[in-house]
Amino acid sequence: QVQLVESGGGLVQAGGSLRLSCAASGSTWSINAMGWYRQAPGKQRELVATITHYGSTNYADSVKGRFTISRDNAKGMLYLHMNSLKPEDTAVYYCAAEGEHGYWGQGTQVTVSS
Repeated sequence: QVQLVESGGGLVQAGGSLRLSCAASGSTWSINAMGWYRQAPGKQRELVATITHYGSTNYADSVKGRFTISRDNAKGMLYLHMNSLKPEDTAVYYCAAEGEHGYWGQGTQVTVSS
């Protein structure tokens, strides 16, 4: 089993920056890809960015050039650096990991004011 705990969300003005962190514990040796997803009120959960064990990344078009995903395998950490935030980035952000099973964190709220 893998446990994921997100942190770093909050309220920020448009144009600002935030860094989300996700701490993985448990059977972290089994984790392959990790990613960030988000869900805005009344909308479906959507992919934000993913990263493989070896560092290959993939981003949603809406965040390309503004967000950067990274991970520290030795520490069991996943990060999302978010710059030039927009009100439409407001959502609950979830950390996800793919291992023996799929795992999700509990989510952290990001609110961007205009």
